Amino acid sequence: MLRDKQSLNQTRRSFFKTFATAGIATATAPYQTAKAGFRARVDYPSTRLANLRDLRINQPIDINYPDAESPGVLVRLGRKLSNGVGPDQDIVAYSTLCPHEGFRLIYDATDKTLNCPGHYSRFDTELSGQQIFGMCNQSLPQFSLYLDDKGDIFADGADELIYGRTSNVLEG
Repeated sequence: MLRDKQSLNQTRRSFFKTFATAGIATATAPYQTAKAGFRARVDYPSTRLANLRDLRINQPIDINYPDAESPGVLVRLGRKLSNGVGPDQDIVAYSTLCPHEGFRLIYDATDKTLNCPGHYSRFDTELSGQQIFGMCNQSLPQFSLYLDDKGDIFADGADELIYGRTSNVLEG
Protein backbone atom coordinates (compact mmCIF):
# COMPACT_ATOMS: atom_id res chain seq x y z
CA MET A 1 0.00 0.00 0.00
CA LEU A 2 2.86 2.41 0.84
CA ARG A 3 4.34 1.83 -2.58
CA ASP A 4 1.03 2.75 -4.27
CA LYS A 5 0.84 6.01 -2.28
CA GLN A 6 4.37 6.94 -3.38
CA SER A 7 3.48 6.23 -7.02
CA LEU A 8 0.33 8.29 -6.68
CA ASN A 9 2.27 11.21 -5.18
CA GLN A 10 4.86 11.02 -7.97
CA THR A 11 2.07 11.02 -10.55
CA ARG A 12 0.45 14.08 -8.94
CA ARG A 13 3.80 15.89 -8.83
CA SER A 14 4.45 15.11 -12.48
CA PHE A 15 0.96 16.29 -13.41
CA PHE A 16 1.28 19.63 -11.57
CA LYS A 17 4.84 20.16 -12.76
CA THR A 18 3.81 19.60 -16.40
CA PHE A 19 0.80 21.91 -16.19
CA ALA A 20 2.69 24.61 -14.30
CA THR A 21 5.37 24.63 -17.02
CA ALA A 22 2.72 24.72 -19.76
CA GLY A 23 0.89 27.54 -17.97
CA ILE A 24 4.02 29.66 -17.69
CA ALA A 25 4.87 29.08 -21.36
CA THR A 26 1.34 30.02 -22.42
CA ALA A 27 1.29 33.14 -20.26
CA THR A 28 4.64 34.45 -21.53
CA ALA A 29 4.21 33.64 -25.24
CA PRO A 30 2.39 36.92 -26.07
CA TYR A 31 5.05 38.89 -24.20
CA GLN A 32 7.84 37.15 -26.13
CA THR A 33 6.09 37.88 -29.44
CA ALA A 34 5.61 41.56 -28.54
CA LYS A 35 9.17 41.78 -27.25
CA ALA A 36 10.46 40.46 -30.56
CA GLY A 37 8.62 43.29 -32.33
CA PHE A 38 6.53 40.95 -34.45
CA ARG A 39 3.86 42.71 -36.49
CA ALA A 40 1.72 41.17 -39.20
CA ARG A 41 2.43 42.44 -42.71
CA VAL A 42 -0.64 42.79 -44.92
CA ASP A 43 -0.13 43.50 -48.60
CA TYR A 44 -2.71 45.79 -50.19
CA PRO A 45 -2.67 47.31 -53.68
CA SER A 46 -0.08 50.01 -54.22
CA THR A 47 -1.77 53.43 -54.03
CA ARG A 48 -0.36 56.92 -54.56
CA LEU A 49 -1.02 59.06 -51.48
CA ALA A 50 0.77 62.36 -52.16
CA ASN A 51 3.99 63.94 -53.40
CA LEU A 52 6.92 65.15 -51.29
CA ARG A 53 6.18 68.77 -52.21
CA ASP A 54 2.67 68.41 -50.66
CA LEU A 55 4.07 67.73 -47.18
CA ARG A 56 5.03 70.24 -44.48
CA ILE A 57 6.67 69.23 -41.23
CA ASN A 58 4.11 68.26 -38.58
CA GLN A 59 1.12 69.08 -40.81
CA PRO A 60 -0.74 65.84 -41.56
CA ILE A 61 -2.56 65.13 -44.81
CA ASP A 62 -5.78 63.10 -44.67
CA ILE A 63 -5.65 59.99 -46.85
CA ASN A 64 -7.78 56.93 -47.52
CA TYR A 65 -5.97 53.61 -47.70
CA PRO A 66 -6.36 50.82 -48.75
CA ASP A 67 -9.82 51.97 -49.94
CA ALA A 68 -12.29 54.85 -49.56
CA GLU A 69 -13.76 53.41 -46.32
CA SER A 70 -10.43 53.44 -44.52
CA PRO A 71 -9.32 56.91 -43.33
CA GLY A 72 -5.70 57.55 -42.51
CA VAL A 73 -3.07 60.21 -42.14
CA LEU A 74 0.25 60.88 -43.88
CA VAL A 75 2.65 63.04 -41.90
CA ARG A 76 6.20 64.34 -42.15
CA LEU A 77 7.52 64.41 -38.58
CA GLY A 78 10.78 66.30 -39.10
CA ARG A 79 13.17 63.75 -37.61
CA LYS A 80 14.64 60.49 -38.86
CA LEU A 81 12.59 57.42 -37.92
CA SER A 82 13.54 53.77 -38.23
CA ASN A 83 10.40 53.14 -40.32
CA GLY A 84 10.21 56.51 -42.10
CA VAL A 85 10.58 57.12 -45.83
CA GLY A 86 11.70 60.09 -47.90
CA PRO A 87 15.01 61.96 -48.14
CA ASP A 88 15.05 62.53 -44.37
CA GLN A 89 13.32 59.23 -43.48
CA ASP A 90 10.68 61.21 -41.56
CA ILE A 91 7.43 60.39 -43.42
CA VAL A 92 4.95 57.87 -41.95
CA ALA A 93 1.28 56.98 -42.45
CA TYR A 94 -1.30 55.40 -40.14
CA SER A 95 -4.91 54.34 -40.07
CA THR A 96 -6.96 56.89 -38.14
CA LEU A 97 -9.54 54.38 -36.95
CA CYS A 98 -8.93 53.57 -33.28
CA PRO A 99 -8.27 49.81 -32.99
CA HIS A 100 -10.39 49.72 -29.81
CA GLU A 101 -13.80 50.80 -31.15
CA GLY A 102 -13.21 52.57 -34.44
CA PHE A 103 -13.47 56.21 -33.31
CA ARG A 104 -11.79 58.64 -35.72
CA LEU A 105 -8.41 59.70 -34.30
CA ILE A 106 -7.26 63.32 -34.13
CA TYR A 107 -3.66 64.41 -34.70
CA ASP A 108 -2.05 66.56 -31.99
CA ALA A 109 0.92 68.46 -33.42
CA THR A 110 2.25 69.47 -29.98
CA ASP A 111 3.34 65.93 -29.10
CA LYS A 112 2.92 64.19 -32.48
CA THR A 113 0.27 61.77 -31.27
CA LEU A 114 -3.00 60.48 -32.66
CA ASN A 115 -5.72 60.69 -30.02
CA CYS A 116 -9.07 58.95 -29.63
CA PRO A 117 -12.01 61.13 -28.54
CA GLY A 118 -13.99 58.03 -27.50
CA HIS A 119 -11.92 56.44 -24.74
CA TYR A 120 -8.85 58.69 -24.76
CA SER A 121 -6.31 56.25 -26.16
CA ARG A 122 -3.15 57.95 -27.44
CA PHE A 123 -0.75 56.66 -30.08
CA ASP A 124 2.81 57.89 -30.68
CA THR A 125 3.48 58.53 -34.38
CA GLU A 126 7.24 58.62 -33.76
CA LEU A 127 7.16 55.13 -32.21
CA SER A 128 5.41 53.12 -34.95
CA GLY A 129 1.93 54.02 -33.70
CA GLN A 130 2.54 52.46 -30.30
CA GLN A 131 -0.24 53.05 -27.78
CA ILE A 132 1.00 55.25 -24.95
CA PHE A 133 -2.26 55.64 -23.00
CA GLY A 134 -5.81 54.34 -22.97
CA MET A 135 -8.10 51.37 -23.35
CA CYS A 136 -6.84 49.99 -26.65
CA ASN A 137 -4.87 46.75 -26.63
CA GLN A 138 -2.83 47.17 -29.80
CA SER A 139 -0.81 49.67 -31.76
CA LEU A 140 -2.18 51.58 -34.73
CA PRO A 141 -1.96 49.97 -38.14
CA GLN A 142 0.95 51.63 -39.91
CA PHE A 143 1.04 51.74 -43.69
CA SER A 144 4.10 50.56 -45.55
CA LEU A 145 5.36 53.42 -47.74
CA TYR A 146 7.78 53.86 -50.61
CA LEU A 147 8.88 56.76 -52.78
CA ASP A 148 9.29 56.84 -56.56
CA ASP A 149 11.80 58.91 -58.54
CA LYS A 150 9.26 61.76 -59.05
CA GLY A 151 8.74 62.18 -55.30
CA ASP A 152 5.37 60.45 -55.25
CA ILE A 153 4.62 58.61 -52.00
CA PHE A 154 2.88 55.23 -52.29
CA ALA A 155 1.41 52.86 -49.73
CA ASP A 156 1.48 49.12 -50.41
CA GLY A 157 0.53 47.43 -47.15
CA ALA A 158 -0.32 47.64 -43.48
CA ASP A 159 1.22 45.99 -40.43
CA GLU A 160 -2.01 45.34 -38.47
CA LEU A 161 -5.66 44.57 -39.11
CA ILE A 162 -7.56 47.82 -39.75
CA TYR A 163 -10.56 48.37 -37.45
CA GLY A 164 -13.85 47.08 -38.83
CA ARG A 165 -12.26 44.53 -41.13
CA THR A 166 -12.99 40.87 -40.58
CA SER A 167 -9.87 39.91 -42.49
CA ASN A 168 -6.86 41.47 -44.12
CA VAL A 169 -8.23 40.85 -47.59
CA LEU A 170 -10.00 43.51 -49.66
CA GLU A 171 -13.41 42.50 -51.02
CA GLY A 172 -14.02 42.52 -54.77
